Amino acid sequence: MNFSDIFRNSFLEAFAQNEVSAGEVVVILLSACLVSLYIFWVYRLLTRKTFYSKSFNISLAALAVITAIIILTVQSNIVLSLGMVGALSIVRFRTAIKDPMDLVFLFWAISAGIACGAGMLEIAVLGSLILTFLIFVLDRLPMAKAAMILVVNADAEKEQTARIMDTVKKYSKYHKVKSRNITDGQLDLVIELWASEEEELVEQLAASEKVHSVSLMSHDGEVTF
Repeated sequence: MNFSDIFRNSFLEAFAQNEVSAGEVVVILLSACLVSLYIFWVYRLLTRKTFYSKSFNISLAALAVITAIIILTVQSNIVLSLGMVGALSIVRFRTAIKDPMDLVFLFWAISAGIACGAGMLEIAVLGSLILTFLIFVLDRLPMAKAAMILVVNADAEKEQTARIMDTVKKYSKYHKVKSRNITDGQLDLVIELWASEEEELVEQLAASEKVHSVSLMSHDGEVTF
C-alpha cells in the first residue's frame, strides 16, 4: 500500500457516514416545516398589495424542506455528497424571475433549508427573524415620490404647445418631455413631471379650447431623484 492509498483511505474514513437517529430526522424536518411555513406567511403578507402567486409561495415552502432533506442525506458523507452534486448539476431552471424580491425569498428558503438540515436550527430561526425585520423596515421607509405621466392631446400649433408647457411649469417642480407626436394636425404630448397641484394642472389644461383630452397617470417605474 503506497502513500496515495493511505491518504485516500484516511480521507474517506474521516468523512464516513454518521448514523442519524430517527428522532433527529423528525426534529430537523419538523423544524424545516415550521420555518418554511413562516416564509410562506411572510411572502403572503409582503405581497398583499401586489401580484401574488400562490404556486410560487408553495414552492418556497417546499424548497426549504427539500433542501433540508438533501443536506440531511449528504452530511458527513463525502462520497454521497459528491454524487448528489453531480446528480443535481443536470437540473436547469428556465423560469424567469420577474421581481427581485422573489429571488431574495428563493435564497432565503434555500438558506433556511441548509441550516435546518445541518442541525443549526438557531441560525435558521434567528436569520429568518432578522430578514423579516429588515424587509419590513425597508419596505416602509419613505422614499421619493415617483413622477407622474401627463398625456395631452391638442391641436398641433406652436402657440398651443407653448401654453401647455407654461401651464406645466407653473404647477410642477420637475418636468421632462418624453414624447411629442403630430398626426393629422393633432399633437400628442407625453410629459414626465412632479406636480404639486395635480387637480389644478389637469383642470387648467382641459379648460383650453384647443386641448381635446388630458390624462395624468402614475407609474411604478424608477424614481428620479
